Amino acid sequence: MKTLDELLRQERFSDADIVRLLGLTDPEDCERLRRAAYDLTTRLVGDLVHYRGILEFSNRCTLNCRYCGIRRDNRELERYDLSLEQLVEGAVWAAENNYGSVCLQAGERRDELFVAFVEECIREIRARTRSERLPDGASITLSLGEQPLETYARWRAAAGEADCMRYLLRMETTNPEIFARLHPDGFAHEKAYASRIQALEDLRTAGFQVGTGGMIGLPGQTLADLCADIRFYQRMDVDMLGMGPYILSRGGDMLDEGMLEQGPLLQLALNMLAVCRLVLRDVNIAAATALQALAEDGREQGIAYGCNIIMPNITPRPVRKRYQLYDNKPCIDEEPTDCRACLEGRIHRMGRRVGWNQWGCSRHFRRRMNLPISVDAAPARHEQSPGAGLAGIPIQLGSVSDASVSMRNDAVRRDP
Repeated sequence: MKTLDELLRQERFSDADIVRLLGLTDPEDCERLRRAAYDLTTRLVGDLVHYRGILEFSNRCTLNCRYCGIRRDNRELERYDLSLEQLVEGAVWAAENNYGSVCLQAGERRDELFVAFVEECIREIRARTRSERLPDGASITLSLGEQPLETYARWRAAAGEADCMRYLLRMETTNPEIFARLHPDGFAHEKAYASRIQALEDLRTAGFQVGTGGMIGLPGQTLADLCADIRFYQRMDVDMLGMGPYILSRGGDMLDEGMLEQGPLLQLALNMLAVCRLVLRDVNIAAATALQALAEDGREQGIAYGCNIIMPNITPRPVRKRYQLYDNKPCIDEEPTDCRACLEGRIHRMGRRVGWNQWGCSRHFRRRMNLPISVDAAPARHEQSPGAGLAGIPIQLGSVSDASVSMRNDAVRRDP
């Protein structure tokens, strides 16, 4: 059997290799994994961390996903919609504060009023964020769920000719049985396993940089399932990943199914980020805000494990509490200026720099599109990656809440 150090020096990994790395629990082993992912990120992607300022502009949703706090049947939630001007003002604030990119996120809708609103927002943001520092305006990531190809094409066209549009559509899980449990039968026609895959293919057809990802630690999920997720990301040839730990929501419908304890869940999520970096190499990987719900420095730990994207919340503070997809969401009481100041210092402590006034397109996307590849890295400045303490709490897979996740080193499912 290969030593862990031998395994981490590989460029290609078998399914058994991936499952072994995902299941690491010893703090020293986790630190070796972390260091390998961090160093590979520096070498292939660079030492920059790019901001995507999140604007959660509506918590209205037509779907009823069981895990989600803004699901349609959560009658206790006060709904809201930001106006066009509020949304554009938020994007302009981000551009004026040197963010090269914003992310527009909302509950899922497909009506023409919503589609046209997003279309106009894209045009306005692209026009009004141009400046001497951002001559082509801010880039935009959309996270607005499954839409028809025609809608994707409209939104992409609204941005103009520049390759500045990204779309994040999480697969959630590639295990069809778990996927089906997350979505009530009455809504299967709107969010079915096959339609999710088709939507990802349509995004590529429409000309977006394509992002996906899953939830880590879902009830019933195994290490083999997570390996299958990674293989799916490979086959889809995605440009970016947005993944996060599964955290219960009091507004959801899965409270009695439990979740992993915080320590084991955090370590599992970090392992998943690192292994995705080792396997997928040059894609963009976001350090999810949900990591910070498990540990105060959760996002920084994500950077240390191979992430190169951070998504600060710049939604107007009065409505942030109404967009909680999961419990204990951090930073809901902070002003955007508070987050900007403290986060840069935290990133610097990770041995990274902020990529101010840059779109931060993934190297993978540029290579796929035959565009010039520029890696603004400075590996010589960072001979030592972040030190002790970043491995997080050792994962104890047997220490979970009732009816929680079973992370077994089962025979690996080859195809989702």
